Amino acid sequence: MILLTDGGSTKCDWILLDNSGEIVFKTRTEGLNPAVFEKSLLEERIQKNPELSSYFAKVDEVHFYGAGCGTKKPAAMLKKVLESFFINATKVIVKEDMVAAVYAATTEPGIVCILGTGSNSCYYDGDNIHMSVDSLGYILMDEASGNHFGKRLIRDYYYKRMPPEVASDFEKRFDLSSDAIKENLYKKDNPNTYLASFAEFIFTSERNGYFYKIVTEGIQEFVENRVLCFPEAQNVPIHFIGSIAHFSEDIIRAAVWPYHLTVGNIVRRPIDGIIDYYRNEVIKKKPNKV
Repeated sequence: MILLTDGGSTKCDWILLDNSGEIVFKTRTEGLNPAVFEKSLLEERIQKNPELSSYFAKVDEVHFYGAGCGTKKPAAMLKKVLESFFINATKVIVKEDMVAAVYAATTEPGIVCILGTGSNSCYYDGDNIHMSVDSLGYILMDEASGNHFGKRLIRDYYYKRMPPEVASDFEKRFDLSSDAIKENLYKKDNPNTYLASFAEFIFTSERNGYFYKIVTEGIQEFVENRVLCFPEAQNVPIHFIGSIAHFSEDIIRAAVWPYHLTVGNIVRRPIDGIIDYYRNEVIKKKPNKV
């Protein structure tokens, strides 16, 4: 059995497939980004999930695709954590979430973009992934991500650029005291996840001109910095992965139109596309498939 994981800073989706590609179970844990979370927290979040714990000794392979897994040290640490739980797994693979995004979006050449808690993009040539620039994370980059929009909302609220009726609703949803915000940003762990939690306000509220403006500006910035950097963008479809992309499809199409770019697939939950990829490209091609 193969355990597949699409992991972010906020949440991780897990799906166990049997040797025929059928789903044994689906479950979710809190985020497991090894670049921002300590080893003990990763272990705690895996341990407390009952579906996972009941299969610790039964999984043959673990294929983990996640945020923070694009550099060697965090990826190696998470691999050791997974190996300590799934003791009989003969293969434990840890790769960056960009790989899973490609699997979920396409098997043909294209630009693949992630719009989640963080954001990223790559060019997939049909065989290999090519990055234009290294991602420097939520402080310097991550345009059009959850933490990008969270920062924008907080700044606009404090600078009184937020419409009064929107600000009133915002106050009801969140603790906006300066003490609370500064403590979460500068003293507590995972400020990127904290910032991204504010973005939900945009996408669970009725759309208005203010929300449309800030989402449009964020996506335009992303397209300019993380899509147009690939010369191939003029000739291949641009795919988008994540909930922010799902809820902003009309804005994405409007943002790429002036550049004569073609929008490809927009996938809300990467894990669903990953399942199809594994069924068609991995499990069917395994020798001695039961």
